[in-house]
Amino acid sequence: MSKVLSKDGTAIAFDRSGQGPAIIMVNGALATRSAEERVDASLSRHFTVFAYDRRGRGESGDTAPYAVEREVEDLDALISEAGGSAFVFGHSSGAVLALEAARLLPTGITKLAVYEPPFIIDDSRPPVPEDYVQQLTELVSSGRRGDAVAYFMTRAVGVPAEEVAQMRNAPMWPAFEAVAHTMAYDGTIMGDTTSGSPLPIRKWANVLVPTLVMDGGESPAFMHHGAQALADILPNAQHRRFPGQDHGVAGEVLVPALVEFFKG
Repeated sequence: MSKVLSKDGTAIAFDRSGQGPAIIMVNGALATRSAEERVDASLSRHFTVFAYDRRGRGESGDTAPYAVEREVEDLDALISEAGGSAFVFGHSSGAVLALEAARLLPTGITKLAVYEPPFIIDDSRPPVPEDYVQQLTELVSSGRRGDAVAYFMTRAVGVPAEEVAQMRNAPMWPAFEAVAHTMAYDGTIMGDTTSGSPLPIRKWANVLVPTLVMDGGESPAFMHHGAQALADILPNAQHRRFPGQDHGVAGEVLVPALVEFFKG
């Protein structure tokens, strides 16, 4: 494990593995840098892989107040550590952070791949509540971290309440609670892209970097609609849908697609 200092002085922890062009992996909500170890190991046969803990998670620091721009600066620090430019892959809300980094750092990211940014652009599912970030913040501030995770699972992810009740007894739940305060960060990154309107995602229409937008054939319709709409507005994008896959795409499906895209 190594650390790099972001612009505001926050230490960002990362692991570097492999050889070749640099690729930075951006996780979604609740995940730390160890979340995709098998994917990272497979990619490290082709690339120098940077897996990092987003601020507030794992061994990375955190500096208040939060702003999306600080997370973009974290990515910028990692890009500098990689030599000044890098490929970037983002998953779920991490895909939206990666998109914003590509918008604000147009020369640092040479190619971008995103898997299922969880946009809600129509009525194919209910929108996330307008006070979603506020509710998360209040639950965490009052010490109800488990309730905050449950709120995220039911209202943002759409997991039935009875399934969430069972998940609270699962071994991974304490790890979720440990980073529960960062769910508000992901909610801030998503902004109004989960409101049911197609207009907010147009903020990335000027992202010119070559981009691969991916989704899974077994994922909900709203994921398909959001991914396709994003691919349609990006000037230099291609779209791939993987039959039989859902939001937790299998490494044996994802890795070959990333290698083909980034090395192509």
